[in-house]
Amino acid sequence: MGANGLFKQLDTLRGSKTIIVGIGNELKGDDGAGPLVCRQLHGKVCAELIDAGTVPENYIQPIIKKAPQSLLIIDAVDFGYFPGAMNVFKPEQLNNLVISTHTLSPRLFIDVICRSIKVNVYFVGIQPSQTKLGQPLSVEVEKAVQQLTHILAGIFPNS
Repeated sequence: MGANGLFKQLDTLRGSKTIIVGIGNELKGDDGAGPLVCRQLHGKVCAELIDAGTVPENYIQPIIKKAPQSLLIIDAVDFGYFPGAMNVFKPEQLNNLVISTHTLSPRLFIDVICRSIKVNVYFVGIQPSQTKLGQPLSVEVEKAVQQLTHILAGIFPNS
């Protein structure tokens, strides 16, 4: 999905109470894309940011207590496209994606939250190139992180 398509899908979040959750392991190259987006958005957006790293389950109760209207999850996932490609997935589509660095699958993370509160869930997947321990972020994923950061800063401007 191109940046324009991504913007159109995510622009529906504008004006809603949103929590943005970055998931991933920054020691494993492109898998750190989610946390990197959160760090780059710090101080630039009015949405709440959570860098969940590899333990998103630790943030289930805080998210439920805050009861956001929308939850935007960002993670590196293998969905069979070129490195750096981005796509917005529905929770039910997550069962078919390769996500291997987390103790709790994103689908289960979402299901637990949705059993407790009514929340619109958006999952942005970034196609990784390299996810081995000690590898750096690839150029393609770095570009995707910059694009996504720019898009989200426009949707959730810090007033």
